[in-house]
Formats: sequence, C-alpha cells, structure tokens
Amino acid sequence: MRYYFQNNSIIYRRLRKPLLRLPVCFVCCLLWSCAPRGVEVNPPIKLPEKFSIEGNANLPDKWWLAFNDAKLNTLIQEALRDNFSLRTAWARLEQARAVAAKSGSSLLPSVEGSAGVSRTVQKSAGFPRFYNTEYSLGISASYELDLWGRVRSAYDAARLDVYATQQDLQTAAITLSAEVARAWYRLIEQRKQLRLLDEQLQTNEKYLDIITAKFRKGQASATDVLQQRQLVESTKAERFVVEASIKVLESQLAVLTGRSPVNFSLEVPETLPELPPLPQPGLPAELIRRRPDVRAAELRLQAADRRVSEAIANQFPKLSLTISAETTDEQIRNLFDNWLASIAANLVAPLFDAGQRRAEVERTKAVVSERLNSYGQVVLTALKEVEDALQQETKQAQYVWSLKRQLETSDKATQQTLLNYTKGTVDFTRYLTTLLSHQQLQRRYLTARRDRILYRIDLYRALAGGWELPSPPRAKLIGKLQSIKNPSSKSNTSPLKRD
Repeated sequence: MRYYFQNNSIIYRRLRKPLLRLPVCFVCCLLWSCAPRGVEVNPPIKLPEKFSIEGNANLPDKWWLAFNDAKLNTLIQEALRDNFSLRTAWARLEQARAVAAKSGSSLLPSVEGSAGVSRTVQKSAGFPRFYNTEYSLGISASYELDLWGRVRSAYDAARLDVYATQQDLQTAAITLSAEVARAWYRLIEQRKQLRLLDEQLQTNEKYLDIITAKFRKGQASATDVLQQRQLVESTKAERFVVEASIKVLESQLAVLTGRSPVNFSLEVPETLPELPPLPQPGLPAELIRRRPDVRAAELRLQAADRRVSEAIANQFPKLSLTISAETTDEQIRNLFDNWLASIAANLVAPLFDAGQRRAEVERTKAVVSERLNSYGQVVLTALKEVEDALQQETKQAQYVWSLKRQLETSDKATQQTLLNYTKGTVDFTRYLTTLLSHQQLQRRYLTARRDRILYRIDLYRALAGGWELPSPPRAKLIGKLQSIKNPSSKSNTSPLKRD
C-alpha cells in the first residue's frame, strides 16, 4: 500500500532562505523550482503476506446476500433507506461537497454588478425647486493569481475531505447492515430459545407428575418432589428473561429501520440458517485498498498534507487583479455612451505577524503526523478484525460440532437415567443432575450456533468494501418560522417532512 504527501520539511527550509528577500518578480521566476512536489514514502506498517486462514467462496459487495435470507434482505434495504443515522451521514456528505464548491470558487474570478438611481431636490429663496436625477451602472471583476498554489491546495484539501466523507458514508452503511443482521439472527435465536424452554417446561412438568405419583406410592421422598417443582419454576423464570430479550431486539430492529418500536413485531423463521462456505479474505494489501474506513483515513492524511502546502504558501505575497467599469448619466438611454474603466493590481505581503503564519505551518505539519499515525492504527485495526473473525468462526465451528456430539450422547443418557430412576436403580440426585445438564446443553448448543453466525457477520463486515448507495429523500422545513424559533409553541405541525 502506497500513499503520497508533500515533502513539506524540505520545502519549508527552502522558503526560509534569504532568496525570499529578493524582489517578488524574481521569486516568481523560481516558482516551479521550489513548489511542493509529491514524494513517495513507505507505508506506516509492514503488511503480512496473507491471513492465517483462507476460504474459497467469493463475497458479494452486498455481503448479506450470501445468507440467502429474503427477510434479512428486506430489513437491510429498509434500514439503508430510512435509518436516520445514515441520513445524517448523507447530510455530512452534502456539507462537505458544499465546502469544496465554496473553496473551489476562489479559483475563478469574482464578478459583481451594481445599479443605482439618485434624485436630489434643491430649493433656494426666490427660485423654483430644482430636480436632478442621476442613473448609474457598473460592473467589476476581481481575481487572485494563485502564484504559490495556496488556493489550489485549499481546494484539493476540501475535495479530499469530500472523498473521505464518502468513505465514511460507506463505513456507516456497512456498520448499519451488520447491526441489522446481528439483531435479526439474535432475534431468531431468542425465539428458538423460547420454544425450547416451552418444550423443556412441558418435559419438566411431565416428570413432576411422574415423581409425584411415585411419592404417593411411597417410592419417592418429598425432597424429590420439591426439587422437581423448583426446576419447573426455574424454567418458567428463564422464559421471562428470554421474552424481555425478544422485545428489546424487536425494538432495536425497529429503530434501525427507521420505525417506531411501539407495538412493533416481526415474523421470524423457525430455525437458524446454515452458513455458506467461508469467504476468501484475499491479500492484506487488497483489504487495505477495499475497506472504506482505511481509505477515509488515507484521504484525510492527504488532505492534511495539502493544508500544509496552503499554510506554507500563505507566508508569501498575494497578488490580485481588479477590473471595473462604471457609467453615470441623467438619462437611462445615454448610460451606455460614456464609460469609465479601470484595472488595478494589488500586492499584499506579510511583513510582521509575530510568527503567526510560521506557527500555522508547524501546526498543520503536526496534523499530518497525527493523521499518519491514525492511518496506521486504522490499518492495524482492519487486519485485526479480519484475523479475529476468521479465528473465532473457525474455532466456533469446531465448538458447535463438539456440542452437537455431546447433545446426542446426553439425550441417550437422559432417557436411560429416567428409566433407571423409574425402576428405582438410581437416586433422584443422579436423575436431576443428568436432566439439568441435558437441558443446559440444549440451550448452549443453540447459543453456539447463533454465535457462529454473528462471527460470520463480523467477518463479512471486516471484509466488505462498500456498494453504490441510493441517496435518500431530503427533509424539508415546513410551517411558520416563528413556530420553529419558539420551542414552547403548541403547534402540532412538524417542522420536518420527507420528499
């Protein structure tokens, strides 16, 4: 991975030489010899050749399509269209574009026109009133010659900020889609947990009836009955926790998709999906070029470098040209007969500012250093996220397989222990321990399958490179301005509406 920034330290030393004390015209002749130039530098860190684990499946740009889940596709589409946090990111992008357009306007001349009319009345003793009307028309244009690239550097920095903000928007979309997917599959798992608890509750109540019947025959103790009743109540208590979690996840999905969480519910599948093959992560160097958060950090590094060039150029004289033309006459039809035109050049050079401009150069150079370190940290974080997700999902797959085998054995052991307890060959404690272990193993297995899916989502998010996003409709201000100014207004009119 390579990136470029200006060799500002060398330029800065050159600009402080006595050469700058020569006449400005001579310095302009040396403009191209001492102007900032791009220099190739090494990456902030050494990238590994490959990741420790590799898959064989291709990852689509819209990564959630790999799950082949129609309901998930619908939820993510709604979130990308209606989520207010993502709309906020769109608004920030529009602001950055406006700032860049404003900065770029200085590259072109500024033209202004003026028109006026004046009427005077003169009254002297013994004389009638005298009226005089005069019309005026003028046009002027001003332009700063960008000798040192100050205006161009500022414009380049603003444009790089726009590109970085676009990457921030992509990062926000990737994060949002991952949050929706995580909440969706957690909701499916919790609904499945609730159904599993209902099955376990029925089983425990059935076993309670068996133990109660044995107690009435004198074949079981009162302690056995009480312990089984406690197990039944414990299962009921677990249901309350799961039901609350379901409501929280439904509310989370509602907010993520831009809807009210009140009375919001979703129909979910009966089971968790089977995961597709492990995706191919590619080379680390490809990941750095693909990840939008890494690209944003690099673009901000380049923008900071351009602002160093702007600060350096701001230490030198500014030359601007002004051209104007104006006419005045007492008759409108004669305005274009007589014109007065002028052209002027204005040179402004800093003589003494107590080191203010030099301090600004040092500040912007420190910002470049900050952004370079930040860029390196973002690269490391990206590598870590991919590597962690690969390791977690691979080991989680082995863990799920082990739990599945344990569950098969535990199911047989539970059935046999119950049969032996019924026959009186084992005590109640042995039976109860086996039953509790089996039911906990059932819930652990379901949770482990969910966690594997969440690790896969983390891997997809870490590998995602973004996709084309449709811009959302803008919010418009409506209603009277007074109702917006006055927070205590009781008007029921909303200040915002969508196109």
